[in-house]
Amino acid sequence: MSALVDKKVQEEVVIFFSVLKWIILATIIGVIVGAATSLFLYILNYSIAFASVYNSYYYILPLAFLVSVLLVKYLAPEAAGHGTEKVIEAVHRRSGKMNPLVVPVKLAATIITLASGGSAGKEGPCAQIGAGLSSLFADIFKFDNTDRKKLVICGISAGFGAVFGTPISGAIFGVEVLLIGSILYDVLLPSFIAGITSFQIASYLGIEYSYHKIYFIPIKFSELLYLKVILAGIFFGFCSLILIESLHLSEKISSKIKLDKSYKAIIGGLALILMAKLFSTDYLGLGLGTLEKVIDGGTVVWYAFLLKILFTSITLGFGGSGGIVTPIFFIGATAGAAYAQFMGLDIAMFAAIGFVSLLAGSANTPIAASIMAVEVFGARVAPYAAVACVVSFVITGHRSVYPSQILAFKKSNSLNVELGGEIDDSNTDINIEKSSMIKLASSYYNNFLNKNEKNNKKDKENKEDKEDKED
Repeated sequence: MSALVDKKVQEEVVIFFSVLKWIILATIIGVIVGAATSLFLYILNYSIAFASVYNSYYYILPLAFLVSVLLVKYLAPEAAGHGTEKVIEAVHRRSGKMNPLVVPVKLAATIITLASGGSAGKEGPCAQIGAGLSSLFADIFKFDNTDRKKLVICGISAGFGAVFGTPISGAIFGVEVLLIGSILYDVLLPSFIAGITSFQIASYLGIEYSYHKIYFIPIKFSELLYLKVILAGIFFGFCSLILIESLHLSEKISSKIKLDKSYKAIIGGLALILMAKLFSTDYLGLGLGTLEKVIDGGTVVWYAFLLKILFTSITLGFGGSGGIVTPIFFIGATAGAAYAQFMGLDIAMFAAIGFVSLLAGSANTPIAASIMAVEVFGARVAPYAAVACVVSFVITGHRSVYPSQILAFKKSNSLNVELGGEIDDSNTDINIEKSSMIKLASSYYNNFLNKNEKNNKKDKENKEDKEDKED
């Protein structure tokens, strides 16, 4: 009995010191990443404000893309693309080991891209800043691969929480975005601490965030509105699918152009200038003005979300540097506004639901997106947003804006999907034996074909009999 008690006491002592260790480490990471993210945001905001004084600021896009490409190519190739993807790749393939040069290079390349009008986001650099600094911290203090991996995940959470002012969803995002259908519970506590600490540091340093409380929510439950929210989730799932495929198509087209990346960057910049002239400059840069407008209930052209997808795909496919989540918010909010206008619904409410639902679908993070709805838009919209987020997540299928995500579960038992590998390498086949709906549809289709065949055969026989009688 005494030995059993001693064993339990030892277990609790080990757990206590393990918790204490990660409280201290996560707090340190939160402070470092919060300060670094604040510096990045100050420089970015100043650069955008400086450039926007000039009406034709976006004319320098070809030069900006060229500089961005050269910086990444010669100083830190790991800084290419939209930051979070490279961090996920580092976690899965190298236990979070990252080149320290990624931090300044990604910061500089993203600021140049966004200030000149490139359509990208600001969270990718913050994820890479957080992960890069965490990896450097682990190297300096000689942590093993397991601890480094945890610290890097804390860095992702801290960067996401500080850049958007959403500490809880930021913490969840860091542990949810790595695996589709699974959460790393062993990193949950340090991720929460890092995310909250980073947010508090950024707030203390003067970073301001935008929150929008949505008030047009029925007090009584409405079955019809609930149905329309589910349909909206399906719509946002297809919007996520369009975004993912557009990003892949842009990269594919870019890879098929047999030119150096420097020339492709110039081509991409010229294409954005032409599109801005043809459509509007609203789709350049972060697009926060349009985003604020629709969330406040304003209207935009119904195809605004499609244009933003196009602008973003060209930016990231042809040399621009930056994240993908801010464009996701723009695309989701404008798609929600279009859906609301078509269905005669409140624009602000469905812009808010689209804002988080597209994140759930395209990044495969329905829990983080649902919590973000509460943090940004208030608790009243949460039940509707959560449903739309989960529906969007399922409808998108086994695809993602982050190809290095590990697929941990399949979204339908009627599909044969390879689990345990990166989502970009997974193969999906329909399992007709397990799909009762497909079997039913197939049965109806076969019966229809057989019935038509019998009718055609009968008509042919009647025609032949008629011809014989006439003879």
